[in-house]
Amino acid sequence: MFIAGSWIRLATSFMEPIVTTTVVTAITSTTATSGGNVTSDGGATVTARGVCWSTSANPTTASSTFTTDGTGGGTFTSTLTGLTANTTYFARAYSTNSAGTGYGNEVSFTTLSPIIFNPNLTYGTMTDIDGNVYKTITIGTQTWMAENLKTTKYRNGDLIPNVTDGTAWSALATGAYCWYNNDVANKATYGGLYNWFAVADTRNIAPTGWHVPTDAEWTTLTTFLGGESVAGGKLKEAGTSHWSSPNTGATNSSGFTALPGGYRLNNGGSFYDVGTNGNWWSSTAYGASNAWNRALNYYFAYAYRYYNNKQYGFSVRCVRD
Repeated sequence: MFIAGSWIRLATSFMEPIVTTTVVTAITSTTATSGGNVTSDGGATVTARGVCWSTSANPTTASSTFTTDGTGGGTFTSTLTGLTANTTYFARAYSTNSAGTGYGNEVSFTTLSPIIFNPNLTYGTMTDIDGNVYKTITIGTQTWMAENLKTTKYRNGDLIPNVTDGTAWSALATGAYCWYNNDVANKATYGGLYNWFAVADTRNIAPTGWHVPTDAEWTTLTTFLGGESVAGGKLKEAGTSHWSSPNTGATNSSGFTALPGGYRLNNGGSFYDVGTNGNWWSSTAYGASNAWNRALNYYFAYAYRYYNNKQYGFSVRCVRD
């Protein structure tokens, strides 16, 4: 403004940007996804933004690892990499302008325990239509997936409905899937839970060159491993990273690396027994309402042969054609 024949410049006061932190998702043993939302630039251009993280609270860009995810205001997504398995981290979004760096609210998360494959065996790989890559293992005359199926599409590209509502799940007579507890964080380790209608759909839930095993093919597997009374122990992942203690008989000598993905009930759609039970469909029906499956339990070395209602949500393993 002008005073007594001279101009006086008004000082402009800048503040650090204001940013919030996005909840952490897609957590694996070594990676996770977060991000933030720059809701105010503080009056100056935001020149850097991202997420910083550490095993100690209140991480900063000076004291921890951080991402760099563009400039300016608004939302952004950050991929956190190089994490250590089974470790708790603290993360905060940050944004920087000429006045300094502002930090968002702190969030914490724990990375997953990695799947423990048999280090003495040689695994192959295969890929599904979603791009998920699986380890595979040859057992006797059969080659099996060594991880639970994660696909969200049939072989022809059609989407498999993701049904989260329990009442709707109970009424289904067509294919559907879900993640345990409807939490996508369970995908990486335990894969999906599918009803039998998805297994039986002619569009094929299995990747090209693979199929959901028949009841007879499951029996071929357990027979090769010494029979039902001991096969469960040879199929289960060893240790108690995912199976509850005592995980009786578990050696994973077959390389199958069975995990306790739990199940979804046909009546009401509730979830049960992750950590203590694993259940896998066969493609073989047992009457109009049921189908054969295999089940493993943390407390026994047995490989159980059951039939259950087709509306149950069970894990799926595929075998090569």
